Amino acid sequence: MQPLIDNARLFGQRPEEFAKLAEGQSPQVLFITCSDSRVVPALITGAGPGELFELRTAGNIVPPYASEHPTSEAATIEYAVEVLGVSDIVVCGHSHCGAVGALVRGDDLTAVPAVRDWLTQAAPRPEGAVEDPTVADGVQSHVLTQLLRLRSYPFIEKKVTDRQLTLRAWYYEVHTGAVQEHRAATDTFEAL
Repeated sequence: MQPLIDNARLFGQRPEEFAKLAEGQSPQVLFITCSDSRVVPALITGAGPGELFELRTAGNIVPPYASEHPTSEAATIEYAVEVLGVSDIVVCGHSHCGAVGALVRGDDLTAVPAVRDWLTQAAPRPEGAVEDPTVADGVQSHVLTQLLRLRSYPFIEKKVTDRQLTLRAWYYEVHTGAVQEHRAATDTFEAL
């Protein structure tokens, strides 16, 4: 923890670099990804402060849209689209994902009931090779399911239909740093 504290102390000693951020934010992209500590959106994209609006959830799950009992995830998505006016949403899954791996393998999660209950929102259960430690197929199919879930949000569907918003599916390999994007024409994930 001490190196993180030391960096935080130094970080705050450059106020002139950050003064303009007090004027507001205008990110172009909502980046939805996993809470996994190995996935760092700004590092992957090279974005600086104010360039990405981020939503991190266990397994990069987008919960079903519900206007009666909205989730914090839905509120974040709505704010990014309706208030900030992002033009792109990236759902980025990653190799070696513990959440997706647990779903693919059908792990017993009774010891972590909050995790178990959260992961039920990933439905349908992603399919992939149980023996693959990267769970690549499972993660990629899961990311595509989350894009479909996003399209079920009425304000998302309208913006996509009006060509004001583009949805993107990315797959990040933790072990190589490579990023792939889903190409609809070939229904495959290919290098950016």
